[in-house]
Amino acid sequence: MSDMLQKIWKKFQRSRKIVGYTGIVSCVIFAYVLLMNSIPDKMYVERGKKPDCSFGVPVTGTIVASTEVFATQQPVRNGAIKVTPGISYQPSDTYQVVCKLFGVVPVKQISVQEVSKKELLPAGTNIGIYVKNKQIMIIGTGEVTDESGAKQEPAKNVVQSGDYLLAVDGEKIETKDQLVKKISFCEGKKVKLQLLRGREKIEVSIKPVLSQDGVYQLGIWVRDDIAGVGTLTYVTDTMDYGALGHGVTDADIGSLIDVEEGSIYQTTILEIRKGQRGQPGEMSGMINYNEEYKLGTIEENTNVGIYGSLTHMPQELEEVKAMPVTYKEGIKKGKAQIISSVEGSRRAYDIEIEQTNYHSQGNNKGIQFRVTDRTLLEDTGGIVQGMLVRYNRSNTGNLDFIRVLRCLLLFY
Repeated sequence: MSDMLQKIWKKFQRSRKIVGYTGIVSCVIFAYVLLMNSIPDKMYVERGKKPDCSFGVPVTGTIVASTEVFATQQPVRNGAIKVTPGISYQPSDTYQVVCKLFGVVPVKQISVQEVSKKELLPAGTNIGIYVKNKQIMIIGTGEVTDESGAKQEPAKNVVQSGDYLLAVDGEKIETKDQLVKKISFCEGKKVKLQLLRGREKIEVSIKPVLSQDGVYQLGIWVRDDIAGVGTLTYVTDTMDYGALGHGVTDADIGSLIDVEEGSIYQTTILEIRKGQRGQPGEMSGMINYNEEYKLGTIEENTNVGIYGSLTHMPQELEEVKAMPVTYKEGIKKGKAQIISSVEGSRRAYDIEIEQTNYHSQGNNKGIQFRVTDRTLLEDTGGIVQGMLVRYNRSNTGNLDFIRVLRCLLLFY
């Protein structure tokens, strides 16, 4: 009996050791991953200044270029990286900073890019947006009721949502009206559609159906333009602008619109849908497309916003002053403000920055904040897509300016 108990005890001891070692290894791996995620892969530093960022981990930095070391290590308290260049260091557009844990163990290398000081005008004003697709987009298929009353779906399993229609029977098609006219004269014969599916051009055939209205139809839903309401984010000194903080996408299939041309207009907000947990609110408004209300052109549609040029400055921005630009490693936790025009006029609302992630790879990621302004919470439930945020980074009374997420951050 005692031998059996001894064996059980030994097995227990071995199991406890294995669990203990596994726990230690897991803790080390977790600490390493946390350390790596706390230090960015790349930093931007204003030309003539030293990289000096607190990442909350006990590391020191050394500036290097290739195999030559141009700076000395300097331990810094409070888990900061602070680099003091040596006498032989010569500034260049790019250089590397080697981070060493406790000033001894190399853990990561940061690529540092020197940039010129820039200033942008923070907007936060509402705009109407109109874009025209480069090609007709197919957003789905539907049934056609033929002359006998039967329902047919001629395009089912032939075309796909997100296909772009390039030509019909070899004739280039650029608008919905051209497509309708072309199909109406097909005399019931099969038509060949040239499509762009992803990056591949393909050709399919569909036999149109004569509807009860006496019109030949393909049974496809198409779109050649799109309109909406958004927020003007910033304006440069050359009257270039950025807006939205996200791309213009098709509401039905979610893909980024391939823009041929577009414009932004003055708009009037008619309704605000309150945000829900995990989902930002939305604004709806009225756009006047008369030339006198046109503010500028859209030249680029990207995943992080639309860009273009203004023909004239919105009236409520004429007295607004530009602010210096910083990058996301300059974001600090604490009080900040969002600038928006959800109440019809441009104003600031209070928020609290709770978390930052300098390692985040996404252009629109890396910051988490909580809305604390009672007025904004009552009006919108929190965040309405496309806003501005501000704070004073160094408590000097000067405001810095940064673009992240769907907002512009101007820190206190």
